[in-house]
Order: sequence, then structure tokens, then C-alpha cells
Amino acid sequence: MKIIIAPDKFKGSIDSISLCQAIHKEIVSLYPDAEVLQFPLADGGDGFSQIIHHYVGTSPVSAQTTNPLGRSIIAKYQYASDNNTAFIEMASASGLALLSSSERNPEKTSTYGTGLLIRDAIARGATHIILGIGGSATTDGGIGMADALGYMFLDKDGEPLEPCGENLSLINEIIFPESDFLENIQFTIACDVKNPLFGPNGAAHVYGPQKGATPAQVKKLDEGLAHLDTLFMKFFGRSVAENPGAGAAGGLGAGCDVFLGARLTPGIQYIIDHIELEKHIADADLIITGEGMLDEQSIQGKVVGHVAEIAKKHQKPVKVICGQHMECDGHKMLLDKVVTLASIAGSIETSIKEPLQFIPQAVKNIF
Repeated sequence: MKIIIAPDKFKGSIDSISLCQAIHKEIVSLYPDAEVLQFPLADGGDGFSQIIHHYVGTSPVSAQTTNPLGRSIIAKYQYASDNNTAFIEMASASGLALLSSSERNPEKTSTYGTGLLIRDAIARGATHIILGIGGSATTDGGIGMADALGYMFLDKDGEPLEPCGENLSLINEIIFPESDFLENIQFTIACDVKNPLFGPNGAAHVYGPQKGATPAQVKKLDEGLAHLDTLFMKFFGRSVAENPGAGAAGGLGAGCDVFLGARLTPGIQYIIDHIELEKHIADADLIITGEGMLDEQSIQGKVVGHVAEIAKKHQKPVKVICGQHMECDGHKMLLDKVVTLASIAGSIETSIKEPLQFIPQAVKNIF
């Protein structure tokens, strides 16, 4: 029997490498003769850099930058000197996890710190930057990042605007960088969702509330993102609002497309291709995947959905270990069994704090 373990991290609980190891240990104790392969995964959000380091063997780089509210911090990214490629996780500078719950306000937060990391990588000699976007605290359409890279955003009086979500609607003019240092840099954006830039399924409406936005703020941010797209039409000659992933990371997907000329790709697909996971799945008897919250978003660009689609293509059974489960019709079509740590632990809080305590029983339940 050949078993593939290929989960995402359980956000705020356990990383995917540790999770793989725990599941592997329990399977081997139950089935000593089984061939069990571990493939920890990430989709472009939190944990992307860790997984890149795990597979690519990059070197960590520390850089001075700012957090989503502009406070000075040190953040890390990964660098491969053999091909001058930098792997940056936007959440390390602009992520929700960097703020306390009382500080979360997507009208005030900015991706400026992510732009500073990009500048640092270019100064180091990077010619290809792979930026994982997800887990953001921001809904600024990428104007913070662009500001750090030399763009300016002016109001109707010609005054520079602070590049944050609340000022999106006030932008009247975009000034391009004086330097052309971005022109010869290749950008690949690894994103974890397919949402459009604005509208009912856009960045503000779907993700704004979890970043601290009130209903009134969601409306204002959505209008701001729609206005930003009209500016893209005026100054760049194209709209990107409906491009898959434009709404990722508070509209950073759209900003990367326009300001960087970047190619957006599902983050999980980038990693799956690199490790040739499909080849291993095709040869396996059982696939075990998982993530912290299994819900409808899980099958729209995230790890579980991609793994399950590959497995079903090769007619392999897929079983899921997750923290919590909000069932939807898509799960019934793609997944053969779901086991939650919360149901074993008796409470969500306990399962988040001590996931390793409940993995053995979860694996037993899978079989």
C-alpha cells in the first residue's frame, strides 16, 4: 500500500511539515509495511517561504521593512543564489498575523512593507521574484507595494496620498517611477484564491470582515478598488478586475499584475509542479490531505482542492484531516472522508492549541 500525505498547514496551529511528520508516524505504527511519502504544501499564503526552503534549499535573508501599519520590523525571505531567484511571502511584512485583533483595520493598513522586501531582493541581485500572496492584513489594491517601488498616487489637488485602503477612492493621478529598475525583473505571483478585484465576490466583501472591516468600511473599500481599476484603464490601458486572483491579498493580485507586469499562478500549482506530486499521486493507493478550516474556499484555489482534483483525475481516494469543517456540495464530490480535530478534542480551542495530541486518533479514524 502506497500512501501520500500532502496537507497544508493548520493556520495558527501547526505547520505542514510538522503535520506531515505526525501523520506519517501514526500511519507507520498502524501499517509498518506501507510506503508512506510526505509532501508538505502551501498555497502562497502563510508558510509559503518555509515550504520553498524545504524543497528548493534556499538561504534565508533578513531585511528591514515595515509591518502593515508602518512600524519598522525585520522580515525574512528566501533566496536561491544559483539562479538569482527570491521567494518572498507577503505575509511576512503585510500579514494579518503581525497585528493584534484591535489593530486590524484594512482602511489603514498597507502593503508598503512588501514593496520594501522586493526592493531589497532586487538590490541583492534577484532577477526573478516569486511572491506568495495570502494571509494579508490589507485591502489597498497593491498601492502600498507600488509606492515603495517608486510609484506615486496624487489626489485632485496634486498632493501625494498615503498608500492605504481608505485613500483608494481619492486617487486622481498615478505617477510612474523615475527609475526603470523593475523592467528587467521577472515576477511570478503565487496566489491562493481566484476572486475578482471588487464586487460581491471581490477582495473587500469576501475577506474584508476577517481583516477587521465593518460593513461600512467594506462598502468604501469595494468602491475604492473599483475606482482603482478605472485608473488602471486610464493610466495602463487595461482593466484587470475580472482576472482570476485579482482580489487575492486585498487586491494585491491586481496590483502585481499592473504595477509589476507579473504573471499570476495558483501558489499550490507552482509547488505541485516543482515536486512532481501528480506522478506520485497517480501511483498511490490513498491520498491524505488537510488544512485548518475546510470550507467552500478550500476547493477554490487552495491546497485541498488542488490535491483532490488531481487524485480524482487518477481515481484515487482522498481523505482529509482538518481542524474544523464547514461542509459544502463540492466536498461530497471530491472527498471520500473528513475527520476533524475539533470533534476529537471536544473543542475548537483545544484542537488549535494542542493539535499533535489529537493526530493519532484522527489517523485511526481515517482508516
